[in-house]
Amino acid sequence: MIKLAACQYAIELIETWETYEAHLTALVEEAASQGAQLLLLPEYAALALTGQLDATTRSDLHGSIAGIQPIIPRWLELCETLARKHRIVFQPGSAPVLDPDGQYRNRTFLFGPDGLIGRQDKQIMTRFEREQWGIAAGTDGLQAFDTPLGKLGILICYDNEFPMLGRRLAELGVELVLAPSCTDTLAGSYRVRIGAQARALENQYAVLSSPTAGTAPWSPALDENHGRAALYVPSDYGMPPSGIVAESPQNTVRESGWLIVDIDLANVARLRTEGQVATRRDWPEQFTQ
Repeated sequence: MIKLAACQYAIELIETWETYEAHLTALVEEAASQGAQLLLLPEYAALALTGQLDATTRSDLHGSIAGIQPIIPRWLELCETLARKHRIVFQPGSAPVLDPDGQYRNRTFLFGPDGLIGRQDKQIMTRFEREQWGIAAGTDGLQAFDTPLGKLGILICYDNEFPMLGRRLAELGVELVLAPSCTDTLAGSYRVRIGAQARALENQYAVLSSPTAGTAPWSPALDENHGRAALYVPSDYGMPPSGIVAESPQNTVRESGWLIVDIDLANVARLRTEGQVATRRDWPEQFTQ
């Protein structure tokens, strides 16, 4: 049994590094003090760093992501320090990172008790990212990360809506998928939710979701946010019939809050051989009809 913590993360205006450091430290300590072994923050959580820019820069869509590039190394150092200190697996959300080829990519980082475990780029861009923001797709493919809690994979927001990406993680032996998200409409949040539940059903693994929440009129990218922190599993023996182990309320929040939930990944894995259905095993049959 492991204890997971997924944040329904309110986007607040935090205007100094010192205030941000205290904010993230307190947030992590809150979950760790409740015994959480894995902490998940949402897609683009690092854009909270744009609050440290001047008002003109942070209110500019392209200027804001360029402006935080010098802060990102410091942010990563803080995230690694917190993971080491609390002996946790920590995925602190994603950041738009400028690569040497001149392209920005939506990138997550995964830390463990011994430091950086690895990174994962978003594979498929939304229209907003592709057409307005100029964020490019990752080129390294999907990764499986060996951690003290088991083998993890990451599908960032829109990536959850594509079955073959979820299937690829199953083929890599992933037991738990982390699904950080950032959606500005209820429809968007439901698309990610439906996709995450479908991937859990098809591949017979668990999916943990963390969304951005609340309003941030000062940010052109994160001005409105909807979503629920949740843990999804297959609807099968020993699991909730709905496939929803736990879910935070659907509302506009002003303060970040953790959804903390226990899961035995061995019980989820057992469904692949002892479940009512064998969707993972039977996957190839759909291509022979």
